[in-house]
Amino acid sequence: MKIALSGSSGFVGSKLCTFFRSQGDEVIELDREDFHLDAPALAQKLKGAKYVIHLAGAPIIKRWTKAYRKEIYDSRILTTRLIVDAMAVMETPPPHFICASATGIYSEQGKHCEDSTALADNFLGKVCRDWEAEALRAEEICWRVLIFRFGIILGKEGGALPQMAAPFKKGFGGQIASGKQIMSWVHIEDVLDVFRFATDHMKFRGIANVCSPNPVSNKELTKAISGVFLKPANFRVPALALKLVYGEAASVLTTGQYVLPCNLNDNGYEFIFSEIDKALKDLLADPSKKKRTS
Repeated sequence: MKIALSGSSGFVGSKLCTFFRSQGDEVIELDREDFHLDAPALAQKLKGAKYVIHLAGAPIIKRWTKAYRKEIYDSRILTTRLIVDAMAVMETPPPHFICASATGIYSEQGKHCEDSTALADNFLGKVCRDWEAEALRAEEICWRVLIFRFGIILGKEGGALPQMAAPFKKGFGGQIASGKQIMSWVHIEDVLDVFRFATDHMKFRGIANVCSPNPVSNKELTKAISGVFLKPANFRVPALALKLVYGEAASVLTTGQYVLPCNLNDNGYEFIFSEIDKALKDLLADPSKKKRTS
């Protein structure tokens, strides 16, 4: 099938391109220049696509100046608006639209399934709410709309894990701030598999939390990473130090949400990696050691 994909140069997008092409699918990559087109011109590029997958968005972990706040917001909301506007003018719109979002939409308090109304009252919460509102306009156009609220995506070659793990290799690892903040995480292999699941299960629709059914605290994550490297994790990164570096964006590292993949569970999805220890051993352990212990 033909798939139009934005964010194809990113960590998840690049792996998705490889994944879909390995199955014989045609992938049309949407780049930054495409988002300078008007809706009819973009519609021409989407012509014939069975799926439109929208992953593009500026990185979150960077100091939030006024200008960068605007970039974070516009790179998600305006691009989504343009894609939906483009699909609206097509004679035969794509039947399936999948748009990214994030678990940062939820409040720090409580446990959250997709129907939770306890949403974050902060900058990222607003970004996610407005982002999803633009994506949900596609319900008037496409046969099926899926919004994936991603947790922290763990992978070898990208995402947060390589930077998080680097100090642990040298014995300088430790928890962030109090360590009590909850981290709703997902292995990159499950992310790819959820996309496969979405193409195979037509009843799977709406908003879906894409994260392991077993969130962990930062303290638990710290213990798991140090266990893989067999190194102590006695250091602690103070919240104040992070705030000096990242400003308000430090809140992404010092706070978290307890999120459960209820929609995926209800539709029968089985996670490849549901436990953090198994996920981290797969991603971080020395391959030669993994062979000897298998």
